[in-house]
This record gives sequence, structure tokens and C-alpha cells, in this order.
Amino acid sequence: MAFDSFSAFIAMEGHGPYVWACYAVFAVLLVGLMIWSSRHHQAVMASCKRRYQQQESSTSARPKQAATFARVEVSQE
Repeated sequence: MAFDSFSAFIAMEGHGPYVWACYAVFAVLLVGLMIWSSRHHQAVMASCKRRYQQQESSTSARPKQAATFARVEVSQE
């Protein structure tokens, strides 16, 4: 498809407004998805970091119990 001028390319024989509107909607949705995805990723990473720090602080606050071993007599009758 060849156009005589840039304005003919923009007009696209009357189909230009539809075509360029579709490209604009696509670009806006793509940018919006990228922004949403980035913010969601940061929120998930922050949540994981908080959970990890809570688990680490709760395990270090409690003293670990020593292992105990009990002898069990097994009869083989």
C-alpha cells in the first residue's frame, strides 16, 4: 500500500480515524498493563519480604527446644 503524502497516510482513504483510534487504545492498554504489572510485582515482593521478616523474627524470639530421645521397648512375641 503506497500513499502519495503523509496526510494521505494519516487519512488512509477515510479509514484513518478508526485505525488510529485502535492503535491509540492498544497503546494505552499496553502501557496501563505494564504499569499495573510493575506495581503488582512490587506489592507482592514487599508482602513476601514482610512475611519473611515476620517468620524470621518469630522463630528467633522463641528459644528452640532441645531434641529429646526416649527409648522404646519393642517386644517381638
